[in-house]
Amino acid sequence: MRHRLLLIWYAIARGLVEIVCRLVWRVEIRGREHLPRREPYVIAPVHRSNVDTMLAGCLTHRRIRFMGKDSLWKYRWSGALFSSLGGIPVHRGTPDREALRRCEEAVRGGEPVVLFPEGTRQSGTKLHPLYEGAAFVAARTGVPLIPVGIGGSEWAMPKGSRRISPVKVVMVVGEPILPPARPEGSRLPRRAVADMTARLTEELQGLFDQALAAAGRPEAGA
Repeated sequence: MRHRLLLIWYAIARGLVEIVCRLVWRVEIRGREHLPRREPYVIAPVHRSNVDTMLAGCLTHRRIRFMGKDSLWKYRWSGALFSSLGGIPVHRGTPDREALRRCEEAVRGGEPVVLFPEGTRQSGTKLHPLYEGAAFVAARTGVPLIPVGIGGSEWAMPKGSRRISPVKVVMVVGEPILPPARPEGSRLPRRAVADMTARLTEELQGLFDQALAAAGRPEAGA
C-alpha cells in the first residue's frame, strides 16, 4: 500500500514538473523511442544545470531514481521529500560505493536510474572527462546505458545562479549502449567498464552537439 501511494505521489509531482518544464523552457524531447518501455536502464545525461534532474524526469512516466548531494538530506523533512521522489544521497568528490550499491538495487528492482557521468555540474559545450559510475552500474546489472544530450539548460539556470530564464531546451536521447554479455556470477572485467565509458563519451558529445543546435544556442559546436 505504501509503495502504491509513493508511486501516486511521484506521478503527481512528476506531472507538475513536466508542466513547468514545458511552459517555461518549451522542452522538446527527441529520440524517446530509444528508451526501453518495461526494462530498467541507466540514463546518462550531460550536466550543465540544477534543472537537469527535473528535465530528466520528463523523459518517461516511469518512476526514475537519481543521485543527489547528501546535503539535501540534511533535514528530516527534506530527506523524506527527496527520498519519496526517488533521490539517493551521494557524497560528492569521492567514489561513494554505498550510493552506487543503492543504484544497483534500484535497477535490479526494475526502476530506471539517472547517473550524471560528468559528476557535478560543468560549463561549456565540450564534455568533461567522464566518471565510470554510470557504465559500472549498467554493466554490473546488465542493463542498457542511455546517453542523453541536453541543450539549453545551462542558460535556463546557469551554475551558481538561483534565477531561471525562459529559454528553449532540447533533449536528444541516443541509442542504448548495451553491456557486454557475461556468465551469471562471473566477475565484471575492468576493461568492459572502460570500453562502455569510452563509447559513452563519443556518443554523448554528438548528442550534446545536436541538442545545442536544436535549442538554437549560438555556442553550439564551439
